[in-house]
Amino acid sequence: MEYREFTGKSVDDAITNATVALGVTSSEIKYEVVAEGSSGFLGIGSKDAIIRVAISVAEDPKQVAKEFLDGVFEAMQLEVNLTMSLDESDNTLSIDLAGPEMGVLIGKRGQTLDSLQYLTNLAVNRSSENYTRVKIDTEDYRRRRKETLENLAKNMANKVKRTKKAVTLEAMNPYERRIIHSALQNDNHVATHSEGEEPYRYVVITLKK
Repeated sequence: MEYREFTGKSVDDAITNATVALGVTSSEIKYEVVAEGSSGFLGIGSKDAIIRVAISVAEDPKQVAKEFLDGVFEAMQLEVNLTMSLDESDNTLSIDLAGPEMGVLIGKRGQTLDSLQYLTNLAVNRSSENYTRVKIDTEDYRRRRKETLENLAKNMANKVKRTKKAVTLEAMNPYERRIIHSALQNDNHVATHSEGEEPYRYVVITLKK
């Protein structure tokens, strides 16, 4: 956050000068009064009022993400190299992590990686007016996990068709459940639905009637 000072014969005049210079309305600025100003005696010794206005500065999402992640990895004592690319067409920041201990960052079924992605999203968008979606991956984990889930969905669907009995999968996050649903949405013999409460919500595969 940066600040600029504006002056006027009164605080109201200083506010007016600030809104004109910044091209905003008075309700859109945050300011503090540095000096109230005074008219003096018969105009002699008069002093202008001074206000200090907070100016929002658009932060580079790549820089914010790097500073946040560097701090996390330093605290975890991990050596991690970051590769970033920002797609301005849909405001998506893709971050790829590389290093000798990526298994620690992936965690069980990608839970640590998902948490890291969530926290980085919060950090990047904390003071930004335009939402930037942050996607974090390492060692092509996202693609490999997607393929694993798609294969699981097809195998379990075959089991349902063979046994005529519903199959309940393990608890998954919303993103992984969507992969299961999408993988089987065009199957004419089985249907899918989710049950349970977060974070233990799971997919059930049933035979279509």
